[in-house]
Amino acid sequence: MKLGVYNAILHDRPLPEALKVVADLGLTGIEINTGGFLPAVHVPDMDQILVSDAARDDYLAVFDGTGVSIAGLNCNGNPLHPKRAIGEKHAEDIRRSIRLAHRLGQDRVVTMSGLPGGEPGATVPNWVVNAWNSGALDVLDYQWGVVAEFWKETDRLAADHGVKVALELHPQNVVFNTADVRRLIELTGATHVGVELDASHLFWQQMDPVAVARELGPLVLQAAAKDVRINQENAALHGVLDNSFRRLSAEEDRTHLGGDEWVNEWPKDSAWDFVALGRGHDTAYWAEFLAVLHGIDPDMAVNIEHEDMSLGRIEGLEIAAGVLKEAAASVGVLR
Repeated sequence: MKLGVYNAILHDRPLPEALKVVADLGLTGIEINTGGFLPAVHVPDMDQILVSDAARDDYLAVFDGTGVSIAGLNCNGNPLHPKRAIGEKHAEDIRRSIRLAHRLGQDRVVTMSGLPGGEPGATVPNWVVNAWNSGALDVLDYQWGVVAEFWKETDRLAADHGVKVALELHPQNVVFNTADVRRLIELTGATHVGVELDASHLFWQQMDPVAVARELGPLVLQAAAKDVRINQENAALHGVLDNSFRRLSAEEDRTHLGGDEWVNEWPKDSAWDFVALGRGHDTAYWAEFLAVLHGIDPDMAVNIEHEDMSLGRIEGLEIAAGVLKEAAASVGVLR
């Protein structure tokens, strides 16, 4: 099992410095962002790498002697967004990441299943949360048709390149729970599409990542180590689907998601928060999580994703790495 870091939190520094941070944490992998919602900061010469052996070899040489190797590529985005400026770019980022993975000797690409609009001609995605009425099922029927067509095609591309695509079970996507994974595989017959098990998004939905891993077994291809704390008093009042987000202005620091979409400010009295490992679930839980993943694939990559807004970049990584290494040591899953 390889423990590492998803590099988005280290986009503030060049790749060699990011690799040193990961190595200093005592970790051996780095998951490299290659597009989608975020720019490919640490692969600036991607187009050259795709066509030039020299460019590819120069890029891989950056990792030599660092003790850190690539642990998958990540292009999380919405490849099915009904706005072409977003959807087509994110879809092409997935295809390009699959080709790049093959060029770099990698066999894992992490992304999301996507979320279309609710009907032909829509301009915004439509996430059906609770399909109790027939109109909502009509929306889902349309969306699943779009999803199946895209992932059949993408699965063929992945198979042609010897790459497996791991879908993060992220809300505001059509595929966000165990039943959706099964449905996607049944509809598409996919052989090179599975799951990136990001525990955090399962926690706040009241799902158990360990139970999900056991249920999906070999469909789990990669994992993200990110914790969630439920703020019980706020959750009791607002529920975990609270929409008290604030729109950030152009003058404020905000993250671009593509086209005309931006990240909003997190609710101040939030029902739940992303936190560093150990701040939501103890080391014993993460030990069980790693043990189950190791049973599925002893070589699986598990990468820390740091989004704890109360901690600095390095501080948060240090806390998470400490918990992850202690958990791994307690169940003997490191190579």
